[in-house]
Amino acid sequence: MFKVVVLGLDGSELSDRALPVARELAERDGGQIEVVHVRELMVGRAGGYPVYPNEDEIEAKVRRQVDELNKSGTKTRLHLVTTVTHGAAHEIAEVADEVDADVIAVGTRGHAPVAGLLLGSVTQRLLHISKVPVLAVPPEHGPNGGGKART
Repeated sequence: MFKVVVLGLDGSELSDRALPVARELAERDGGQIEVVHVRELMVGRAGGYPVYPNEDEIEAKVRRQVDELNKSGTKTRLHLVTTVTHGAAHEIAEVADEVDADVIAVGTRGHAPVAGLLLGSVTQRLLHISKVPVLAVPPEHGPNGGGKART
């Protein structure tokens, strides 16, 4: 059922929570994971600068995660996208369209609906613009964050 799973990773712990869920979905049917990492740039007179000053470290982490998935036997490909005009959600949705994805998996902060709207999260935006289903993996719940994400 899930032959192509797009996984949005931004280097955060919250996005990392979606990784095992994406792996499980892909492995159920012998599918593959298409990891998308978006490098957002601020544009000025001197050119473009990454929105996050530690972007090189974030990208290195995402590359390691992709390598680990491939080494574990999960076919995984990395899409590094740089944008100055669109937000990360639009870029993830575009890659999902290009690879004919069955689902997009992303982490979420777990805010209440109003807070999510005010904060304008990537997950919230994807839910509105994506042509394919979006699986929003919430933060772990329970004592000391000990719960499991459900699929």
